[in-house]
Amino acid sequence: MRLLKMKGWCIAFSFTSLSIALASCGAGHHSQPDTIYMPDMVYSPAFKAQQEGAMRMPVKGTIPRNFTPYAYAKDPEAAGRELKNPFHRTAKVFARGQALFNTYCIVCHGPAGEGDGTIVPKFPRPPSLQSDKVRTWPDGRIYHVISMGQNLMPSYASQIDVSDRWAIIHYVRALQRSKHPTPEDLKVAAAAAKQ
Repeated sequence: MRLLKMKGWCIAFSFTSLSIALASCGAGHHSQPDTIYMPDMVYSPAFKAQQEGAMRMPVKGTIPRNFTPYAYAKDPEAAGRELKNPFHRTAKVFARGQALFNTYCIVCHGPAGEGDGTIVPKFPRPPSLQSDKVRTWPDGRIYHVISMGQNLMPSYASQIDVSDRWAIIHYVRALQRSKHPTPEDLKVAAAAAKQ
């Protein structure tokens, strides 16, 4: 009899414990709150990142961080007239320009800028940087071509920083003068050869 009472008590205790456990699991969860304080936050719409309407238009007149606007996108002649190379010709600038030219430009334009780069058999030959036409271009016009591209040449604005474009232009001018020296260059070379 005593054993039967203990079994009954254990069964009752187990049943009570199970009931409490089940009640506590369901007590913390309810699908509908009694009061919704801010319905826009509770039921906010979900957008995919590139879905129409998800991306907000920027405020007029704002520009992204680390972005330099380029006012001459459709006017290469104005770029040639108005843009001036802000860097002086120094050994450091020439070295930087040479390194970048050998990274980005040499494959098409070749080591001396003649348009005989390694891709020429597979792609059309680019214009020579040694041509009279390109040699008479102002620095701003060459800057425009690097920034916006021209004919088959794509824009290098995303690969080459603004200041680095000017360094490349200084190096291109050095390449041009190596093939077409001025009388002053010849005097300097002759004086150096005598020493």
